[in-house]
Amino acid sequence: MEQDLISLAAGGDDNELDLASYAQRAYLEYALSVVKGRALPDVCDGQKPVQRRILYSMERMGLGFTGTGGARPVKSARVVGDVLGRFHPHGDQAAYDALVRMAQDFSQRYPLIDGHGNFGSRDGDGAAAMRYTEARLAKITNLLLDEIDEGTVEFIPNYDGSTQEPRQLPARLPFTLLNGASGIAVGLATEIPSHNLREVADACVALVKNAKLSDEELAELLPGPDYPGGGQIISPAADIAEAYRTGRGSLKVRARWKIEELARGQWQMVVTELPPGVSSQKVLEEIEELTNPKVRAGKKALSQEQMQLKQTVLSVLDAVRDESSKDAAVRLVFEPKTSRIEQQDLITTLLAHTSLESSSPINMTSIGMDGRPVQKSLRQILLEWIEFRHQTIERRSRHRLGKVLDRIHILEGRQLVLLNIDEVIRIIRNAEEPKPALIERFRLSDRQAEDILEIRLRQLARLEAIKIEQELKELRDEQKKLDEILGSPAALRRLMIKEIEQDAKQFADARRTLIQAEKKAVAEIKLIDEPVTVIVSQKGWVRAQKGWARDKATGAPIAQEYVFKAGDGLYGTFECRTVDTLLAFGNNGRVYTVPVASLPGARGDGQPVTTMIELEAGTQLVHYFAGAPGAWLLLSGSGGYGFLATVENMMSRLKAGKAFVSCGEGETLCKPSPANVAPQPAATHVACASTGGRILTFEISELKPMANGGRGLMLIDLDKNDSLAGAAAYTRSVKIVGVGRGGKDRDETLEIRSLNNAKAGRGRKGRAADLGFKPTSVERVE
Repeated sequence: MEQDLISLAAGGDDNELDLASYAQRAYLEYALSVVKGRALPDVCDGQKPVQRRILYSMERMGLGFTGTGGARPVKSARVVGDVLGRFHPHGDQAAYDALVRMAQDFSQRYPLIDGHGNFGSRDGDGAAAMRYTEARLAKITNLLLDEIDEGTVEFIPNYDGSTQEPRQLPARLPFTLLNGASGIAVGLATEIPSHNLREVADACVALVKNAKLSDEELAELLPGPDYPGGGQIISPAADIAEAYRTGRGSLKVRARWKIEELARGQWQMVVTELPPGVSSQKVLEEIEELTNPKVRAGKKALSQEQMQLKQTVLSVLDAVRDESSKDAAVRLVFEPKTSRIEQQDLITTLLAHTSLESSSPINMTSIGMDGRPVQKSLRQILLEWIEFRHQTIERRSRHRLGKVLDRIHILEGRQLVLLNIDEVIRIIRNAEEPKPALIERFRLSDRQAEDILEIRLRQLARLEAIKIEQELKELRDEQKKLDEILGSPAALRRLMIKEIEQDAKQFADARRTLIQAEKKAVAEIKLIDEPVTVIVSQKGWVRAQKGWARDKATGAPIAQEYVFKAGDGLYGTFECRTVDTLLAFGNNGRVYTVPVASLPGARGDGQPVTTMIELEAGTQLVHYFAGAPGAWLLLSGSGGYGFLATVENMMSRLKAGKAFVSCGEGETLCKPSPANVAPQPAATHVACASTGGRILTFEISELKPMANGGRGLMLIDLDKNDSLAGAAAYTRSVKIVGVGRGGKDRDETLEIRSLNNAKAGRGRKGRAADLGFKPTSVERVE
């Protein structure tokens, strides 16, 4: 790096490199180093470099599991020191963290390290320091390391060239899927879930037999992930299959529980298994936040949503406690408010508002056999591992065949010696150079002659000749088998299947995670459907008053006086019901949704709508409407375009709302006009008024409903300096509001006869009206 920078500073050199190119190259090299050297697992053995180095180092330290049992564990600090000194010159804590994770049965489905001491807990407690804990390899790790000295994998120099390390481990099963992986690199990430060993082995065997196995058959053998902590996958089979097909997706997972019946009709809900990545401590913290909420940053009081959630949870839950212990890894007890509460109500509330139901991502990005990091499908991972295993068995067989042929060669030389022992002894005693003499006399190879000269006298006994004959027979039989394996792809596949089935029989266990499709839990807030009047001020303060103010005899609305803060006034009142929705329209065309049931009562001045939504910086609320989801609104902009849409089209679960009305540069949103809100009859016509005093009416059937929003159709043809003041859907009459001389508010109601005089087709210029003031909006008054 220094030399390159010096070259850059000197200039004029043939090796000159501009700074942009150098920075790009250096960053790409760094990114590749992080991707391949730290964060992503290898599809062949499922290990990241630090994990592979830890396992190989422990195997070289004699900490493996042999036929007589496991080795005596040693201090983790000793393992970490050996790994850092020989293979992994990075931070000791990073190496120890990797070792700890491989020993945690709640992190890995099949732990590769047998840890002794405090290796942390599923609640997020850290492991004890490396000087206190001890470690050795688990029995299942033999599947990764057993064949490492049999020529199966390539060895490369370590970081300083003082020794060698394996490029991959000769995995006998696809550990990429068995234990999964999680990591974040530069521009890439991986999140591979763990799977059941028996199911993975069955899928491998099936693909070895038939590489064109259908997706449906593969899904039957390998239906989904099998998490260390159990739980339940509630996503439908189609979603799981799609995630496996693309290598990316998200599965819905939830806890598993049971209902324990107590004395006197009491009961309690006990959670025994949690979703992946969720701890008992996290669930308890979420319950505390729900039942004892804190005022959010930048707010002066609890929001309506927080108060509502608190009330919802406390109405069904009385107490929660963690009874987890050695006997029960997870035991979360939830006591209902009363025994009369429906069990499903408590269950649904907890699932909807806590991590007892959550999402588990799938992103099967890994380093392929070609050394490239690629997002792979389940089938690709299995087929690549099968290809790797094919190569491993082939290399192992060639390595073993070489040793067998070498041993046969040696034994054939010894057999010849035993047949001519007297002459061999004579040659050795009399010859000055016995080795060349033996080679010449018996046509031996240099390797055979050297072995004969080093042979012990006890190996010249008659019994030894019998042993040599037996060993030669066994070796020739083995040679025949190895030749068959190397010469016949079918024989190699049969051997692969046999070994996979043997390993599966030895290490397979029952599935822990239940796969059963269920609907996502949704907490339904029980509302009393009753009439309310929503009152909105000009500055956006809102409140809801119970009932509608109507004359008992005629049923007509009764005008009421409402009190507002100084400088504020009435924007409008909306007669609706508690199950309806309040829409707030921003000057940027976004529409924000607030449930009427969550609005504050009519006592006091209410609450600003902006506290109930997430308003973008620089955005102002300009209009409001409250009504049923099926209510139609006429939406228009000052550019003269408009369309019809329902309240339901504009509703959004997001507090940030949804972009719905498109306005051109410099245009503003006109006041929405209801088209079919009871008790008024459904509108039949549309009246448009421009700021220049032109009026146009046409039939509402000429308008286009737009469920996804947009700009709409041209309502009125405007002159260059003119703009649309407003548009209203009507049946008999409309009121045009405006500003007269001296800034005085003016309005005029136009009846059906006057409106018919301005009737023409949609998009026409309309008729000039002598109003005596400048229109600012149009409202329906029927």
